[in-house]
Amino acid sequence: MAQADWRQSVVNRPEEVQGSGKQRRDSEPRFLVVGQVVGAHGVGGELKVQVLSEDPHRFGRMEQVYIGLEEDEPEPRVLERFRLHKGNALLKLAGCDDRDAAALLRGYLLQVPIEDAIPLKEGEYYEYQILGLKVWTVSGEHLGKVVEVLVTGANDVYVVHGTYPGHGEILIPALESVVLEIDLEAARMVVDLPEGLL
Repeated sequence: MAQADWRQSVVNRPEEVQGSGKQRRDSEPRFLVVGQVVGAHGVGGELKVQVLSEDPHRFGRMEQVYIGLEEDEPEPRVLERFRLHKGNALLKLAGCDDRDAAALLRGYLLQVPIEDAIPLKEGEYYEYQILGLKVWTVSGEHLGKVVEVLVTGANDVYVVHGTYPGHGEILIPALESVVLEIDLEAARMVVDLPEGLL
């Protein structure tokens, strides 16, 4: 599973899916996180940002970014300049003019409106669309629902909490050979678990 924008993880899956009718899902988020401030850089107010997007150069095409803590409504800020440095992005926001001001923003999330997110390819899904899906085996056993997506080096892993006897938590690798179907309308995922996973 590649990552486009954080909290909009991308999953490659076949488009054809099998569902069991419509089910109400959580509403679509208004913003998606593309970076997090990890500190100040230099004395001129530059922010050192961990890039949480597949395209770190996206900042160079942006005139403004929304910034805020996770629990707060993000506020728009003019993006004056951007450059990459040692795996991070260095951003200068209007009104952030010295090291002290930049240091106060440590931990803040940089976000974009969902309509400005990197477009998904056919058969790809945002992470928020995967969270909450009910998980069923190909033989019709209900395993629970996806509560978290773990990003690993090889592939992502879906953390499923639920109903399978003796298993409070099931870790399902996000592989095409394992995750066979995703139906967002029915809030349903069908998996073919490798032997020994349960």
